Amino acid sequence: MNARTTRTLAAALSLTAALAISGCSGSEDGSSDPAPAVSGAFMPQPVNDKMAGAFMVIKNDSKTADKLTGVSSPLSDDLQIHETKNQKMQQVPSLDLPANGELKLERGGDHIMFMGLKSTPKVGDKVTVELRFEKAGPVKVELDVKERTYTGQAPTSTAGNGH
Repeated sequence: MNARTTRTLAAALSLTAALAISGCSGSEDGSSDPAPAVSGAFMPQPVNDKMAGAFMVIKNDSKTADKLTGVSSPLSDDLQIHETKNQKMQQVPSLDLPANGELKLERGGDHIMFMGLKSTPKVGDKVTVELRFEKAGPVKVELDVKERTYTGQAPTSTAGNGH
């Protein structure tokens, strides 16, 4: 793991802890479910200011299923949640975040689309997004802008899976 990944993970964990402490993720019965945690968040450098994608893994350590219902960012006023089914991309209102599971937003699969960028970020920049969920409180994430060919690294070992 490189230093940038370590810092990103540390920031995501710190934010998760802060949200949990503030009660943003508390449930009606007074118990507290952990806020979703994000790892591996990145955006390939956009080719132009028309659109860009965002990819990450959102982990839900809660016993309650949730949904990613919205995304916002200062970079664009039009962020969309997209799913890919049968090799076709389409906008959807939400994506499921299973209890004690994860939602993978990755190239060729489900992802976030930025439409009509206000500027064109370059490799090494950071782009802030806020993820909104049906049940959990909002989570702020910094996307590392990577080379256009970057595909992301799995946050856990990929040994034995053929990649």
